[in-house]
Parts: sequence; structure tokens; C-alpha cells
Amino acid sequence: MSFPIPANEPERLAAVRALNILDTAPDIAYDEVGELAAQICQCPVAYISLMDDDRLWLKAKYGLPPDFHQCPREIAFCAETVCGTELVVAPDLRQDARFSSIPFVTGEPYFKFYCGMPLVTGEGYALGTLCVMDFEPRQLAFEQAESLRRLSHQVMTQLELRRKLIEFDRANKDLDQARKDIAAEKTRTEELLTNILPVSIADELKTNGKVQPKYVPSATILFADFKGFTLLAERIEPVALIGLLDQYFTAFDEIMTRHGLEKLKTIGDAYMAVAGVPAANRRHPFDACLAALELQGAVARMKAQREKMRLPSLELRVGVHTGPVISGVVGRRKFTFDIWGDAVNTAALLETNGAPGRINVSETAAGHVKSLFDLEPRGAIETKHHRLLEMFFLNRLKPEFSRDAEGRLPNEKFAAECSRLLTGFSS
Repeated sequence: MSFPIPANEPERLAAVRALNILDTAPDIAYDEVGELAAQICQCPVAYISLMDDDRLWLKAKYGLPPDFHQCPREIAFCAETVCGTELVVAPDLRQDARFSSIPFVTGEPYFKFYCGMPLVTGEGYALGTLCVMDFEPRQLAFEQAESLRRLSHQVMTQLELRRKLIEFDRANKDLDQARKDIAAEKTRTEELLTNILPVSIADELKTNGKVQPKYVPSATILFADFKGFTLLAERIEPVALIGLLDQYFTAFDEIMTRHGLEKLKTIGDAYMAVAGVPAANRRHPFDACLAALELQGAVARMKAQREKMRLPSLELRVGVHTGPVISGVVGRRKFTFDIWGDAVNTAALLETNGAPGRINVSETAAGHVKSLFDLEPRGAIETKHHRLLEMFFLNRLKPEFSRDAEGRLPNEKFAAECSRLLTGFSS
């Protein structure tokens, strides 16, 4: 689903970000303006919003649920309003081609009237809107429309005053920071390095100026990508597409961190991580499978949420393989930590030959985890070395080792059994 974009969108977004107001706490000054707008226009709903690159965020609201703070830009009424500088009125949303297909019109809560006034800066950038809405078709009197215009000017005055106060405060802080810059520069450089590389690798690079490649006899590689991504990329706006990928990959990063996997890279819609590298450990097959199950659950939840809002959704394919790899750092100006070896190619092959919504694991990975996880044999494929590779679907944790109905979260019995099994394995 696409949405209109103002001609000055880059500059408009820069002006929105300059306010430094997105995701801030409610403020009574804005709440009172929203309530006043609703009372003057005799509408049950009013809100003050800012339009980000991929979402409409509410600074103040009246008549909306307490937990409703934002919605995707592609289904926001105000996506149309921020494209201009004048009042936008839709007396009957059902009869207005600009808004008639929005889920909030065709489904709950069945809005039928919309009036929005863009919040326009002196430079002509529409940062957001002051809106009123109703569940019945209606018309605003001239005086009501003019009041909405004036109230929008008051909101802009508050926003500009807030921005100037923030700039003044920032200037004072910059003066203090100038005294600390020399010492802080080294700290920032080291922090940046550890954001790019695993901590142990970053420490080795800082100490020795280079990183020695390492052979790891056993690691577990996880590959994931989305079915239908190329088709979706052709159907939706680039901003919405990048926002969607960022939502998924941010959740993936958090899952990898929880389970001790190292994220290696993303290529388009593909995501790659490894367990057991750079810090060798014995439980990497279990950690990778737990992470894969949590990825599966997270994507399923996002899919259900987006389908509920009638938005395009994606399905994930995951491939997991355990085998030897070589790890190291490449590049001199832009460092990249990566792994190489036939095991990497095998993991990618498993992902390619997987199924949407499923986790496809190799016989090697399955052999390590079969006593704790429910596996479903699915036959063999031929590798590039003309070797047959048995594949299995990883369905869930076995019920006795799971603390949730879906079999994605391990219980205390899992931890105990995992420890017992690992005493007999070598890393």
C-alpha cells in the first residue's frame, strides 16, 4: 500500500527530527489544545500528530484509546494532509477516494469524518497535523474551521519555542563538552569498533593492529530470508519497505543477543548469524535452534499484526547447519567480521531449500539437538560436492522441555538436560 509523499520530503523530515519531540511523554499544553479542538468542532476525536518517515506519531490525543500512540504512515489519514499547507476536509470518508480504503474507515472504529490542518513551519514544511474526526458524516462551520487553523498556529508556536529551548540547552552543553572532547574521542572510537566487531575481536585489533584468522572446528550457522520479498519490494514505497525490514531486523538482533549468537551481516532481506564464534562453546547448536524458534515466533506475530491492519506481510525461511568454519576480519578502512567454509554454503543451501514459516536444519545440527527438540525428517538434497545432505524441519522444543504451548521457550528441565548432554560433547 503506497502513500503520497510531499515534494520537499527530505527537508520536511529534517525539520521534524530537529524538533526532537518524537516519542516524548505527553504534555498538558498539547493535550489541552487537542481537547479544545474537539470541543470547538464538536467532534468526539482529536489529535496532534507528527509525521515520521514511516509512521504517524501522536503527541496528544482526545477520544482515542490510551495505548494508541502511532500507526503506519501508509494507513494514516494525515499522509495526505502533510502534502500541502491547507485544511483537508473529508465530510464523508466513505465517499472520498483519498481515504475510503483505509482500514480505519472500512473496519473498526469506522471513522466517517476527517478534518486536518497541517502544522506548517515558516519555511513551508508540514511537520504534522491537528485533526478532528467523527464516527458520522458531518460538515464544519466556517468559524469552526477557522478556529482549527488558529489552534494549529498555536501548536506550531509551542513547537518552535520548544525547539529553541532545546537548541539553547544544547549550546550550553556543547560548551561543556568541548573541554572533554580529546579524552572522549578515544572512547567513542573504541565504542564504535566494538559495535562493528565482537568485543574479543575488537580488543585483539586494538592490541595487535590485526586479527589472526581462526579455525573453529564446530559452529552453528543460521541463515534467514523472506519469501516474496522481491515481489513486495515492487509493490510498496521504498521508505515503507526499509521501515519494515528495520522492524524485523531490529527484533532479530535482540533475539541473537539473548541467545548468544553473533550477527554477521544482512544482504538485502537475508540475515546471517553464527553461534560458537568468536567465543567457542559447547551449546552453540542448542542456542542457534532456540534463536531460530524465537525468530519464527516473532515473524508470526508481526505477520498477524500486519494482516489485522490489512498490510503486506512476510514469511521467514530459516536454515541451520553445524560444521567447521574459519573466522576473521577483512578490510582496512571498514572492518568486517565474517566466517568462511563449506559449512556456510551448506547453511545457505538449507535456507534456500526450506519452506516459508519453517526452520530447515541439517542432519549434523539435528544430531546435536534431537533429544531436546521435535524434528521432522524431510528427505535429502545434493550439495555442490555431489554429497547427499539429509534435512529436517525443526518444529519445536519437546513438550517436556518447553514452558510455552508453542514449544519455543525452554524450561528449567531443558537447562538441566542440556548441561548433562554437553558434558559428553567436545566443542
